[in-house]
Amino acid sequence: MANPKEIKDRINGIRETQKITKAMYLISSAKMSKAKSDLDKTRPYFNALQAEIKRIFRTAGNVESPYFYHDDLPDHPNGTFACLVITADKGLAGAYNQNVIKETNKVLLEHPDTKLFVVGEYGRHYFSSKHIPIERSFLYTAQNPTMYRAREICDVLLAEFGSGAVSKIIIIYTDYKNGFETECRYERLIPFHKDQFRSHENERAVSIPFEFTPSVSAVLNNMMRSYISGYIYSALIDSFCSEQQARMAAMDGADRNAERLLSELSVQYNRVRQSAITMSITEVSAGAKAQRKNREDRR
Repeated sequence: MANPKEIKDRINGIRETQKITKAMYLISSAKMSKAKSDLDKTRPYFNALQAEIKRIFRTAGNVESPYFYHDDLPDHPNGTFACLVITADKGLAGAYNQNVIKETNKVLLEHPDTKLFVVGEYGRHYFSSKHIPIERSFLYTAQNPTMYRAREICDVLLAEFGSGAVSKIIIIYTDYKNGFETECRYERLIPFHKDQFRSHENERAVSIPFEFTPSVSAVLNNMMRSYISGYIYSALIDSFCSEQQARMAAMDGADRNAERLLSELSVQYNRVRQSAITMSITEVSAGAKAQRKNREDRR
C-alpha cells in the first residue's frame, strides 16, 4: 500500500491537471463563441447570394455553367476527385479528428484516384505518417478561419476543376449542428445539381425580365465562385466550432474523472493515515504496557 506522502503527491498532481483542463474548457468556449459570431455576421450575405442564383434560374431558364451537372446526365462521369479534408491542428478533442480521418479513408478506399487537399496539422501528420500522398497542404492554422483563407482554398480547387485535372470536388468536415451534437459530413462541393437552386412553389414569380452583362453564364460563374468561397468558409467555421465543442466535452469528461480519482484517493489517504495513527497508538500502548510489566517484575 502507498504511503501517505505518495498519495498526497498524487492528489496534488491531479489538482494541477484539473487547473489545465478547466482552463482549456474556458478557452475553447470563448473561441467557439467568437467563431459563431463571425459566421452569423457573414451568413446573411451568402443567403442573399443563393437567392440571387435562384432568381437567375427563374428568369433565364436553361443556363449552361461548368459548375452544374448537365440536365441530360444524372451524375458527373467518373474521374479524378479532389477532396478537401478539414482537421484540427492538435488532439485532445475526443473523436473529432478520427471521424474525419475515417471518412477520408473510406473515400480513398472507394475511389483511389483522389487528390487530397488538407487543412489542419493533425491531418497532415496522419497522411504523411501513412505515406498517403497529399496534393496540397494549406500551411496555416485551422484555429483562425477567415474569409481570405476560404477564397484562397476556393481558387486552388477551382483551378484544378477548371483545368480538367479533377471532375468533382468533395469536402469532408464536421458540421456543428447545435450546441450538443456534431456530425462528420461528406459533401459534393461541385458540380452542383440545379435542383439545389430550384424555386419553391411559394416563392414569388419574377415578372420583370432581367438583363445580364456580359452574359448570364458569366454572371452566374462569377456568383458561383463567391458562393463556393462562402461554403468553404462556413465549413471551416463549422469544423472549428465542432473542434472546440469536442474539446470542451473531452475536458469536461477529464474533469469529472479527476473528481472521481480525487474522491477515491481521499478515502485511500484517510485510511492509510488512520492506519498509521492506529499503528502508532498501538505501539505506544504496547511500549507503555511493557514498561509497567518491567517495573512490576523489578519490584
